[in-house]
Amino acid sequence: MTTLTDPPKESFRLSMLINDTRYRSLTFQAIAAIALTLAIWYLGNNLIQNLRAAGLNISYAFLGDSAGYDINQRLIEYDSQSSHARAALVGLLNTLLVAFLACITATIFGVVAGVLRLSNNWIVSKLMAVYVEIFRNIPVLIWIIIIFTIMTAVMPGPREFRGDNATSSMVLDLFAFTNRGVYVPMPFFENGLFGNATLNWVLVLLVAVGSWYATRANNARAAKVQADTGVRPNTLWVNLAIWLVPFVVLMFIMGLAWEVPALKGFNFKGGIKIGGPLIALWFALSIYTGAFIAENVRAGIQAVSKGQTEAASALGLRPNKVMNLVILPQALRVIIPPLISQYLNITKNSSLAIAVGYADITATLGGITLNQTGRAIECVLLLMLFYLTASLLISMAMNVYNASVKLKER
Repeated sequence: MTTLTDPPKESFRLSMLINDTRYRSLTFQAIAAIALTLAIWYLGNNLIQNLRAAGLNISYAFLGDSAGYDINQRLIEYDSQSSHARAALVGLLNTLLVAFLACITATIFGVVAGVLRLSNNWIVSKLMAVYVEIFRNIPVLIWIIIIFTIMTAVMPGPREFRGDNATSSMVLDLFAFTNRGVYVPMPFFENGLFGNATLNWVLVLLVAVGSWYATRANNARAAKVQADTGVRPNTLWVNLAIWLVPFVVLMFIMGLAWEVPALKGFNFKGGIKIGGPLIALWFALSIYTGAFIAENVRAGIQAVSKGQTEAASALGLRPNKVMNLVILPQALRVIIPPLISQYLNITKNSSLAIAVGYADITATLGGITLNQTGRAIECVLLLMLFYLTASLLISMAMNVYNASVKLKER
């Protein structure tokens, strides 16, 4: 009778790191990692030695010094006596503001234009094709300058709102559109639950997040009922109540009021000022990037099999329902990956704000602060760190969303 035994285990030898395919790739990766680390160490050490020889040293103590300059558009309190760190924070928030607004509006423009490019109406599809070809083939910097120039030249000045012979007037006595910007009412709380206005708005944000999770739970419950019974309960009114009731109660308790802008002296006072540079940058980034997103949307829709459309139409669904419920959800798997790149481009292209005087982080930290302090290396390193961090966070968030909408295989 023959007895089968396991072959003796081969002992590890150094030659296996190269000759054995199990270890070869790991060996090359380790060598590459060591070489890269040594190169970075050499470059960094060389930089430090050269700076020391020139009598320079890397220090961020200048961030605590007084900035000495004003910023016209800001989301937090700031004056010329604030520190350079505060000025950099104001610029950072301004960058995030315009990037966030541009991402939303560019997505809206792109989705609408991408869908209409596939319209059966010849005029509509050609108009969208003209929009895409014109706006994506002209540099965004030119669009920023064009929009800013048109706005300052066409919009009325504040003095044209004054007196009995005024040639312009506020819209609904609430909104003022001028060549310096747009003035809108500002909400505030007369009986805030906290002494700090920021904490009051944080409470509002928490209520909004809670309402969002509550509507998701309600929709999940409806989906479960549909799976069990075949009939989906109506969730519209419950979701509206989940959003409206907490907000109405909270606003009533905190005493929501509005500060309306009014012409005082040579300019409007009160309310919220949306400056001309912000509007020009926001709109230019939106229409420019929206043209690229439109092509992504068009490609995603065309990637869905026509049989899906025909099957949905055979079930009696209207064309808009077919697009919203059948085509777009499947097209998202193709649209999301290139959409991430467009969001990253918006964030980085916002650095062109300096062309129209919008105080983003490039204009504050990488512009005025750098020129005043002469700390070029420190300022540039901070700028690189910010844009790298912002890009990685956007990529991570969009990748998480992409993973949630991708096709789940069984």
